[in-house]
Amino acid sequence: MKVALITGGSKGIGFGIAEALLKEGYKVAITSRTIASANQAASHLVAHGDVLAIEADVADFKSQQGAVNLILEKWGQLDILIANAGVGHFAPIDELDVDLWKETIDTNLTGVFYSIKASVEEIKKNKGHIFTISSLAGTNFFAGGSAYNASKFGLTGFTQSVMLDLRKYGVKVSTIMPGSVASHFNDHQPNAENDAWKIQPEDMGKLIVDLLAMPARTLPSKVEIRPTTPKV
Repeated sequence: MKVALITGGSKGIGFGIAEALLKEGYKVAITSRTIASANQAASHLVAHGDVLAIEADVADFKSQQGAVNLILEKWGQLDILIANAGVGHFAPIDELDVDLWKETIDTNLTGVFYSIKASVEEIKKNKGHIFTISSLAGTNFFAGGSAYNASKFGLTGFTQSVMLDLRKYGVKVSTIMPGSVASHFNDHQPNAENDAWKIQPEDMGKLIVDLLAMPARTLPSKVEIRPTTPKV
């Protein structure tokens, strides 16, 4: 038995990863900031396997500890963390609101630190795998992206340092850096007409499954993934 925790697992990339792992026989816990969203997602995912819906906010360390405790109460172990929850606020620096800067950093960077900190001892016990979902924006900067770029550049660097910290325990740590994904990110509503060219959530799920199947001796520490053909 293997148990996975996916933050922000109620929709988009997180949902796609949850579905893929459940189909592979994993027990999966998904978190959302509201239990209603988590339960709604779980009601669809349960057809594929054993799923636990949890209300938790990555920007709150005690909330992340509580999520891990619920998983241990239900299944007694935690093997995989997918730190997926994220937000995006975009504006030129002279227009960027201070509170939106803080929310972006607190969620996309500090939130991942909290998720890993809350789960790392359990994952060390099981020589598990930690994935962070960064972005191509973590290596490619763009105008209007100061908050998002800062959070994802920081997340990429943070993850690579954590990888070096934990490899001696047999723990694998990988950061995934996707380009355009057909998801609900930044309040987008995916639709086939406009989003068919993008990476799909199920593609992200397959990527995680494939990386988990890599030989124990091989560590995919940083993976860039982008649409094959960009929108013209």
